Amino acid sequence: MEQPAITLSPSAAARVGAIAAKQGKPAILRLSVEGGGCSGFQYKFGLADAQQDDDCVAETDGVRLVVDTVSLDLVQGCVVDYVESLGGAAFKVENPMAAAGCGCGSSFSI
Repeated sequence: MEQPAITLSPSAAARVGAIAAKQGKPAILRLSVEGGGCSGFQYKFGLADAQQDDDCVAETDGVRLVVDTVSLDLVQGCVVDYVESLGGAAFKVENPMAAAGCGCGSSFSI
């Protein structure tokens, strides 16, 4: 069985759905990668109004995670999760391609 290009965990899907409902937007989370951050690249999350034609799309419980083709090269095989801990709650990317990360969890290098 082929591993999906990207995966949205059920907890992340539930959180995106709740945020989107509050803001009256579609339940579409866009993950992109930008240069910068403490380790070379950083993850950027935002609600999207629609998916683009060339987006890679994963769907969990009716919520879509979309990634553009350029960013997909850097997050292939990743799982986007939503975790709550004593330090707060946040979306977290479990990226098997990341060689190093940083303490903040939003930056990585390949």
